[in-house]
This record gives sequence, C-alpha cells and structure tokens, in this order.
Amino acid sequence: MRSISKLLIANRGEIAARIMRTAKAMDIICVAVYSDADSDAPFVRLADEAVRLPGSAPTETYLRSERIIDAARLTDADAIHPGYGFLAENAKFARACADAGLIFVGPSAHAIETMGTKIAAKQAMAAAGVPVLPHIEIGCAAEAAATPPTALVNRDVGFPVLVKAAFGGGGRGMRLVREAAELGSAVAAAQREAASSFGDGTVFAERYVERPRHVEVQILGDAFGKVVELGERDCSVQRRYQKLIEESPSPIVDPPLRERLGGAAVAAGRAVDYVGAGTVEFVVDRDGRFFFLEMNTRLQVEHPVTELVTGLDLVWLQLQVAEGRPLPPEVDGVQLRGHAIEARLYAEDVAAGFLPATGVLHGFSVPESPGVRVDSGVAVGSRVSSHYDSLLAKVIAHASSREEACRLLARALSDTYVHGVATNRDLLVALLRSPDYRTGDVDVDYLARHDPVELMRAARAPDVDRIHALVAALADQAERRQHARVLAAAPSGWRNVSSEPQWTTYSAGGAAYHVGYRFTRAGLEAATVNQESFGDVEMIHVASDVVDLAVDGVRRMFRIGRGGGSTQVHSSLGATTFVELPRFAEPEVLSVAGSLVAPMPGTVVRVDVRPGDDVQLGAPVVVLEAMKMQHTVVAPADGTVTGVGVEAGQTVDAGAVLAVVEYSSS
Repeated sequence: MRSISKLLIANRGEIAARIMRTAKAMDIICVAVYSDADSDAPFVRLADEAVRLPGSAPTETYLRSERIIDAARLTDADAIHPGYGFLAENAKFARACADAGLIFVGPSAHAIETMGTKIAAKQAMAAAGVPVLPHIEIGCAAEAAATPPTALVNRDVGFPVLVKAAFGGGGRGMRLVREAAELGSAVAAAQREAASSFGDGTVFAERYVERPRHVEVQILGDAFGKVVELGERDCSVQRRYQKLIEESPSPIVDPPLRERLGGAAVAAGRAVDYVGAGTVEFVVDRDGRFFFLEMNTRLQVEHPVTELVTGLDLVWLQLQVAEGRPLPPEVDGVQLRGHAIEARLYAEDVAAGFLPATGVLHGFSVPESPGVRVDSGVAVGSRVSSHYDSLLAKVIAHASSREEACRLLARALSDTYVHGVATNRDLLVALLRSPDYRTGDVDVDYLARHDPVELMRAARAPDVDRIHALVAALADQAERRQHARVLAAAPSGWRNVSSEPQWTTYSAGGAAYHVGYRFTRAGLEAATVNQESFGDVEMIHVASDVVDLAVDGVRRMFRIGRGGGSTQVHSSLGATTFVELPRFAEPEVLSVAGSLVAPMPGTVVRVDVRPGDDVQLGAPVVVLEAMKMQHTVVAPADGTVTGVGVEAGQTVDAGAVLAVVEYSSS
C-alpha cells in the first residue's frame, strides 16, 4: 500500500476542479497543469500548485505525456489522475507513469489496451459470455479498397449497420448506413474522420438497433480481484452520438433487467482484471434485450448521477484503490436512492447544427437550490476557446422521484444566466419539460427525428423576442444617460427626458427588431416593435442592468447583460441576445415587420428565395460569407416572402435588409 500525498491532475476545466475538491478533503496537495489558454481558468486558481504547459492546442499541452510527467517530477507528485478525455485511456501514458515511479489513478495498461480497441473488446466480451452485436472489421482505407465490404456485411451482419471507428469515441468516425449502396461512401468518410481524430482509420460495421436506448453500468474494481457494480445510468438523449442528458436509475430498467445488466458489467470487469472506476456501456432494444457497446476505462462525465443516488464519492474510491486499499464494505449491495438527472450545458449554437461557440463569458450563474449540484469549470470573465470541448457546466438534480428531479433541473436551467456565448440551455429546458421525456419515451435517435429548433420554439413564449427587444431598448437608453442611472416611472424621473420619439434597431437570430418608443411625464407611450403596438406598458423600474416592466398587466423582472457588442435580456420567458444596428437615414425601411437583416458585414453568396415563395421555419433565405466563414440567414417562422433586397455577389453592411417575410398567423 502506497499513500498519495501530492496528486497531479492531468486535465482541465470542471473535471480538474471536481477531482481537486475530493483530493483536498483527503488532505492531498493538488497540482494543476495548464495551457496558455487556461492560465486564468478557475481550476488553476483552485490548485495548490500549478505548472504551465506552453502552448494552447491539446497536441502541444494536455496530450503531451512527457510534459505531464516532467511536471509531476518538478513538483514531487506521487500520483497522476487523468480525469477523462486527453490521456485518460492512453495505455502508453499509464505505462510511462509506472516507469517514472508514479501512481496512475486508473486501470492497468493491459485493461486500457484491451478495451481501447472496440474490436478486441467485443472479442473479449464474447469470450466472457457478455452479449455482443454481430459485426465485422473493415480495416483501414487501403484494406477496404482491396476488399469491398458490402458482401461481408450482407452475409454476416445485415443492414442497417453502424460504421464505427475502432479507436476513440464521442461520435467521431461513426456513420449510419441503411442500404448497401450507401456503404462505400460511409466507410470512406468514417475512415477519414477516424484517422484525423484518433490517428488510425480502422473501422468496423456493427448491426444497428432501431430506436435503441443507451444504458451503462458503473463498476469498481480493486487490486484484490473484487469487482462490483453501482447501478445503471440512462444516456439516451444524445445529439450526434454525444450525450446531453443522463439519469440514474434508467426509467426502462426493471429489477430483473437491472440484475442481468449488472451481472454482465461485472463479468466484463473481471475479464480484464479491472482495477478502479469504469463504465460498461450497452445498447438496449425495444424488447429489453441488451448488447455490449464498449467499456470506458476511466471516470465518466456523467458520474455525478451515480454519486447522488448511491451516496458514494467515486473520486474518493478511485484514490483509495490507487493507494492499494481494498474496496470498502459500503460498495456492497448498494441501493439506489431517489432519482438523479444531469444536463450538460454546452457553449454551442443549436440552430447552426450544434456548432461550438467561442467568446468571453460576460455573465455566468446557476442558481443554488436544495437538490441541485453544479460542476463547472468556468466563471465570469472566462474565455471559451476553440481549442477544447465546449462544456461549460454539468447541472445535476437529485430528488425522491424522477418527476420531481425533472422539475427541479428544468427550473435550475431556466434560471441559469449565461451571456457572451450561445448555449444549448433552451434546448435542455425544452427537453426536460417535454411530454416525451417526462414519460421516458426517448431514445438515441430522438433528436434526429425531432428538430431541436422546433422543440425550443414550441417551448418558448410566442411574443418573447418582441418584449425583450423593448426591454433592451429601455435598458440601453438608461445606459446611455449618464446623469440618470435609474429611470423611474414617477413624473419627477422624466423631467429632463425628451418627448420626441426614440427608435433603436436590433438584430437577433437573423431577424430585425425596430423598436419605437416615446417618454412622457407619465411614463412610456407609443411603444412598438416592427410597427406592432403593445397594449398597456408600465415601467416600474428601468436601469441599465435590470428592468421591472408590466406589459398588458403582467409584471416581470428582466436581467440585462452587456459585452462583446451585444445586449442580452434574460427573464422567465427565456433569453434573447441583441446586436444594435446602425441608425439609418430612413429607419422606416427597417421597421417592416419580418425584415431579415445581415447580422454582420459580408458578401452575399446565395439567395435561396424569390418574392411570393412560401418558407417554413428554419428554411435558408440568404447565405452570407465573412472572414472565410459562411452564415445562413433562415426564416424564424413559417411565412411568405414579400420582398428580396439583395443579389448574389453583393457586399452588404451589418443591418442591411436581405429579405422581408410575412409570417403566418399560426
């Protein structure tokens, strides 16, 4: 048995901070390594000591095993915890740690190697009696070209199939193929992506299960041959084969199925003499049959839901086992208490196909409440870089029932405030509040069958952007008036305010919002957005950072964030980010309801509509190019194009009217 007194965490962000919290509670000194891009990150400040890894790209920092081991030597660390991702499942790194006299907090290099190659893992599992799906290895590009795989797939697997990378994960190198004619191009694309992402283009074809559930089992093993399971997690809500929402226990697993899944997971662990924390992943079909997918030889992103329903600290258990101690008795016969659900809050643009978003966080807060846990690696001022995964935080709710946990998590996310980057927050809230999720009727293809933008739109109040545009204009007016930090509705508050009409034009989501308003001694009148008038508007309190406004008798509080040239309005209705557009000599041109405007200066690449065309929500209208990137302006609702203001090849300024759409009343 070898005690750990100083631990180097070879990772970053929220998982580095999470490991440090447990290690510090064990009186272990924590060492961080950080790239130049992470020099001001919260996890670096949380560490007792930190060592710089020059550069920003993962290949020159967190993936450089020799630099990590040098940092451990420099700080006299006893052990290295790899977290997840980066070097966590790298057998060469595990061996290098051992060769350097360092404890590697994880399984043996042999276990990592066996389970790190999906084909070898399937063979090992089949030998251990764990159910596996029919599959064939296709190999690298040269091998596939010499032996076309179509006949073999037809004979040994059958369509549809999933083509998968033999190494790595995260959905990269994966293609669904339903017909034989599609196989060649899918294999070639998967091989290119696998080679680029993992350095090896080997792929295999596996029988595809229609509308499957993704269910995984947490296991723990020690150096004395003991392997236990800690219940299952359901990770079926995914986008592009990457998890979004995870929960424990699974809503589709009954006690008999739980016993069979747990038994198979333990058998998988014993087959490779597993030591440490690991996860055995299964696909479950509509009839309750399950098949081995892969084993993750590390801590999982979604481990908090298991911790909450078992009451165990998985990082503490990892460190105990790494020190050579046996698993404690509390891991035996664990009962799952209540229900836990985790949502991954990403910096990404859902409407743009989950494109990762970058920028500075000008505002970030998740409300604290009983039963809600937040694992985050960012804070106000953090820069979300293009170098790393775009995960901002994991928000986890634990309650006595699944319904209560759903409600608790939906409210926590709804009240979460993020300004500076686009996020998937509204999609997470829409999913958690949807009837399908509440009844457990989801599978890994749910977001492929249901348009995420439509899910968010259906869950969003229809007038939210109009109301938020008015609020933004009032708050920006307060910001501009240096001598009036707070505007009050009382007559004395308006003595120096011009009664001349004011107007401001914003862009949000490719649409223009032309706000008109006029102040009087009695308050606000003639408030319009795109020439549509509000009813009764009462200003209770208007400041640059908060607005208390009643519209048609309904009073709400609106929080205002600024930074990066934008204004964000956040309320119980949702959140909208606006960019103020230049004031033009003829603002009435922009006041036409349904104007779609250029969100940035650029060149028109393509115009996809003509006057008279009917368009549906999300339909492309105009494609712009700026800074070598293309941006598609889409219809924000169903309607009819009544005018087009640009043509291909034309250069436009930010705020230029591209087209006008008359939206359907429905």
